Amino acid sequence: MLRNFYTIYNMDKTDISNETRKYCYKYPHPSVTTDCVIFGFDGTKLRVLLVQRGIEPYKGRWAFPGGFMKMDESAEEGALRELREETGLEGAYIRQFHTFTAPYRDPRERVITIAYYALVRMQEVKGGDDAADARWFALDEVPQLAFDHDQILRKAEQALRQQIHFEPVGFELLPEEFTIKELQNLYEAILDVRFDRRNFYNKMKRLEMLDLVDGTVNRTSSERRAELVRAIPSREGGRAKLNPSQKKEAFLFRFNKAKYEELKQKGFRLEF
Repeated sequence: MLRNFYTIYNMDKTDISNETRKYCYKYPHPSVTTDCVIFGFDGTKLRVLLVQRGIEPYKGRWAFPGGFMKMDESAEEGALRELREETGLEGAYIRQFHTFTAPYRDPRERVITIAYYALVRMQEVKGGDDAADARWFALDEVPQLAFDHDQILRKAEQALRQQIHFEPVGFELLPEEFTIKELQNLYEAILDVRFDRRNFYNKMKRLEMLDLVDGTVNRTSSERRAELVRAIPSREGGRAKLNPSQKKEAFLFRFNKAKYEELKQKGFRLEF
């Protein structure tokens, strides 16, 4: 089978001599896979999508979606395919962050994996053909994973934290319209820090990358759309009164990607 590889997959259609073939098969070949750490955000916590393995090795353990690369696809194409099969999403944001090459990371054979992370909106995820045993886990609830996927998760978190300091990739995790509170919750979840609310708002305002949704004030009952007008029971006469300190209008915003691209062309970098 290997002897016919260059005959079948010789993309530029050039002739390959017998001498070349002789040297191509002198050494063992490791297999190559892609693994995809899929991040989502529920309004409060950062979550990852895991799939439960149905076969050995590590049967019953949770792992990241992944699989062997096909002969006619790039690593990115393989990662996007796995993402599509697990979530039903097309064209999601993905980024390669590390290659894992430890000799015995897979007990079956020598396997090198190219790792990506994906940023998706959880509400848009629909189970694909391979997603019968898929589940979202908060980062602080992730069980021990199969293979070296615990290490992959740590590397993915580090890479995401590093990237969000300089690029506004977090907007890929938010709905198209969001509140400042949701945005702050997202940055706090990724960076594992707490921001002063007023300072955070002023910072975002100065960046000029947010567009206010015209004439829109969000007054839904969802906690994820928090900052509602709350009625606080009064001790005087048993009547409910509005506490002025609790009356907060939750304006909705959109991310102005064109404005960001314009700033980036001028050498601007988002720093937090």
